[in-house]
Amino acid sequence: MDFNTKFEKSVKNTIKEYKLFTKKDKILVACSGGKDSTVALYLLNKWGYNVEGLIVDLEIGKYSQTNLDNTINFCKKHNVKLNVVSFREDFGYNKCKIEAILKSKGTTLNSCSICGVLRRYMLNKKSRELGFDKIVTGHNLDDEAQAITMNFLRNTMNLQSRLGPISGNIKDKKFIPRVKPLYFCLEDDIRKYSKSKGFVVLYDRCPCIVDSFRNKVRCIMNDLSNDSKVKKTIVKNFIKMLPKLKKSQQYTKELLSCSNCGEPTTEKMCTTCKILARLNS
Repeated sequence: MDFNTKFEKSVKNTIKEYKLFTKKDKILVACSGGKDSTVALYLLNKWGYNVEGLIVDLEIGKYSQTNLDNTINFCKKHNVKLNVVSFREDFGYNKCKIEAILKSKGTTLNSCSICGVLRRYMLNKKSRELGFDKIVTGHNLDDEAQAITMNFLRNTMNLQSRLGPISGNIKDKKFIPRVKPLYFCLEDDIRKYSKSKGFVVLYDRCPCIVDSFRNKVRCIMNDLSNDSKVKKTIVKNFIKMLPKLKKSQQYTKELLSCSNCGEPTTEKMCTTCKILARLNS
């Protein structure tokens, strides 16, 4: 069995074993322009799933524009519908301007945290408005091993139950489930597959992650001897623990609606609206 056949079989097995979605589901792939989401979109389209893409334009200069252009061209070539949204359209400013304003007002959240909160908010809201059943993200085995390790190091063990092939630990009709078909794929293997297919994507990382905690953990793990085996071991052992983690951290209280935007939240006001309130104060 050649590499590409073996790679595709691994992704199919993950979809089947964890029942991520079916041919009846309307699936949205959260595109970034990178190799992971592009490979996910390609495979689901190739296998006949009812799939569309959605990209959030962060407007980080040439980096964002190149990713946007590449994604638009990819979707045209493969006859996939692409939905394009932006921070500026929804929040009034691009990513960098939002972070600069918040920093000037004393906000301590780092760049990745702010971007992550706002992007997840947009993905959930837009996918629900467009009638999608599942959101596919390009998270891979390296990403998961990093997230597991980060939660241990930061003592945020309550967040571990949100990880896994199916993200989150709360079920609600306003939450569109997020799933990860590339969950057990090493980043190096995704890069190899992407290059074998000749996909035009940026293999560079987001320029804003340089000082992020995740990037520091990534560098440490990549520097380990036999790093691929270490990452696989971390995720393999975590998967064994996951059912108990999800059960112990299951959210039993009734979800609230944000007092400002109406989106689901565990508090009176959702985190996105708190950020925007600070932004526009």
